[in-house]
Amino acid sequence: MTGRVVECPIDEMNRPRGSKDAQLRIPPTAPEVGRLFTGWGGELATCRKFAPTARNYTAAKLMSQVGLRVSEACGLDLGDIKWSLGRFGKLHVRLGKGARGSGPRERMVPLINGADRTLRWFIEDVWGQFDDDHSRPGAPLFPSERKNTDGSSRRVGDDALRNGLAAAVAAHFPGWAEKLTPHVLRHFCASELYSGGLDLLAIQEVLGHSWIATTWRYVHVQQTRVEDAWAAGQQRAAKRLEGLMG
Repeated sequence: MTGRVVECPIDEMNRPRGSKDAQLRIPPTAPEVGRLFTGWGGELATCRKFAPTARNYTAAKLMSQVGLRVSEACGLDLGDIKWSLGRFGKLHVRLGKGARGSGPRERMVPLINGADRTLRWFIEDVWGQFDDDHSRPGAPLFPSERKNTDGSSRRVGDDALRNGLAAAVAAHFPGWAEKLTPHVLRHFCASELYSGGLDLLAIQEVLGHSWIATTWRYVHVQQTRVEDAWAAGQQRAAKRLEGLMG
C-alpha cells in the first residue's frame, strides 16, 4: 500500500507478489529432452563448425542439468570451476540474478546430475579449439569465435547460446520450436531435480532463488498434492460407504 516492500525475517515463503503472476511454463518430459540432446550430440560428428556447436550444446546441457541462466553461463570463467569442492566439484556463479534489482548474487552450484562429466568433456576436447591458454586469468568458460586484440578469445554472448539452442530444437525437436528456451530448460531442471528426490530448499540453492515461493512455482507441474488429497478423500468416502452398507 505504501509502495515499499519490507522483507519478513520469519516467513520467506510468502514473497511479495508483482502486479501479475509469472507465465505458466510447462517443460517437456525427460525422454523428450533426452531425444533433443541425443540428436544434437549426433550432429557434432558431422557439423560444419564443431567448436561453436559443441559450446552451445554444452551450455544448454548445463541449463538442463543444474538450471543455469543463460546470462550466468555467459559470465562464467574457467577459473570458476572448483573441482576440489564437494563430491563432484562446484561452479562459482558470480553473476547470479539478484532479487528486485539488488545486483549480482553469487552462489556455488554443485556439479550434480552429470554436469561434471559434461564440463570435463567440453574442457578436454573442445575448449582448446577456441583458445590455447587455459591458465589465462579471466579466460571465459564459453568463448566466442571472435578474438581480442591480443589473440585471445572473447566471451560468448547470450544471443549465440539462444540461437544455438533454437536451431537444435528446430532440427531435432521440431514440436517445441520457438517454445523451448533457456528459461524453459531451467524449469525442466527444477522439475527433474524435484521428481528425483531433492527437497525444495536444495533446489532453491541450486537455482539461486531468493524466495522459496519462486522455486515452488518451478516445480508446480510435479506437485501432486491436489491428486493426493482427492485420492485420500475417495478412500474416506469408500470407507464411510462400507460402514453404511455393513
